[in-house]
Amino acid sequence: MRRYAAALLGQRARRRWLHLIVGGALFMPFWMVGSVIVALLLGGGGGMFSGGIGGQFGAYAAGLPLVTVAALSPLTRPMSAAAARALCGVPADRFADGPARGTEARARTAGWFTLHLGVGALISGATLALPPFAVSVMALPFSPALRESELGRLWGLDRPWWGWAALPAGLLMLLALAATAAGTGALLARQAPRLLGPSPKDRLAAAERRAAEAESRNRLARELHDSVGHALSAVTLQAGAARRVLDSGAGTDLAFVREALTAIEETTRRTVGELDRALGLLRRGDEVAEGVGPGLDALGSLVRGAGPRVALTVSGDLGTVPEALSREAYRIVQEGLTNAARHAGGEPVTVRLDAGTEKMEITMENPLPERPPVARPNGGRGLRGVAERARLLGGTAEAGPVDGVWRLAVRIPR
Repeated sequence: MRRYAAALLGQRARRRWLHLIVGGALFMPFWMVGSVIVALLLGGGGGMFSGGIGGQFGAYAAGLPLVTVAALSPLTRPMSAAAARALCGVPADRFADGPARGTEARARTAGWFTLHLGVGALISGATLALPPFAVSVMALPFSPALRESELGRLWGLDRPWWGWAALPAGLLMLLALAATAAGTGALLARQAPRLLGPSPKDRLAAAERRAAEAESRNRLARELHDSVGHALSAVTLQAGAARRVLDSGAGTDLAFVREALTAIEETTRRTVGELDRALGLLRRGDEVAEGVGPGLDALGSLVRGAGPRVALTVSGDLGTVPEALSREAYRIVQEGLTNAARHAGGEPVTVRLDAGTEKMEITMENPLPERPPVARPNGGRGLRGVAERARLLGGTAEAGPVDGVWRLAVRIPR
């Protein structure tokens, strides 16, 4: 019994009933226009201006096509989905996001909107009219005035034993109303995902959006990896070199120590700025902006921070390099220097950058150390990141030992 009561009057059933009443309220303007149409067709003898039941249902029938036409608006779907999510008890992930686009999505949305307002108008009318009538029927055996009224004569109170049947009859009317509202609400809840759910175009758009978000996160991860990884490697290298000079005792080269400390200061200051910018984008939830990050104009500072054993040679006009290519080239050099700092064992590093008119070539070389470096547990992502950047720009990247040196060669078309 409790389960049946919950099904008819529980919280979910009440919310769905309210959803139907909202649909009836939204139908009212269309019903009024339909009443005017019926009145014009009947020469003023029906519609809103008469109490005839035929005129009322005529206005209802005239209003439904108007509802369908109005539902073709793209904004109908988000409004309908929001109401259905809140009141129908359907999980939010079953609905499509955003306005309806395309003929198929608009047709399904129009079908839902017409169904919601159409049945909502009927349930709303019954909700307004039936409870007072049912209460009046149940009061017939107890009210002489009601027994002498037209309702009493209609009910057949000339038979006294029949008058007491009015009490259960009124209760049955109320139960029938609740059952009809609950059943109609359940019907709408079942149809909502089918009519307001995502279409193939919506699913494709959602997949493209997820891919763009994943690419944005990957791009941000590459930026953080390159910036922070390079800074830590450069600082470790410079600090180690300064410590060895200080440990040598007499004849300490204070100029070298000062140069190493200056490089550490510049590197950390530059990296803190880049880290703040990246974390600011992450906190706001924005995509990594295309214009974020240093370019080749900051290459000199990057090389100075890597230490005195790094030599840079530039040919061509860097000012003509496109901004996007300039940023990616900077990150490629940065990652190459980071890789050299980790694995070259303090060997000198040469960086050659040729900004030609048709392609850009970046070559980085350092002698192979006497002992191979200790492999990182996860293998590192630096060279893979360089290859990804080059590939996204239509270029190539090669890295490995060649003639006794470790060489990283990147070629990118302009």
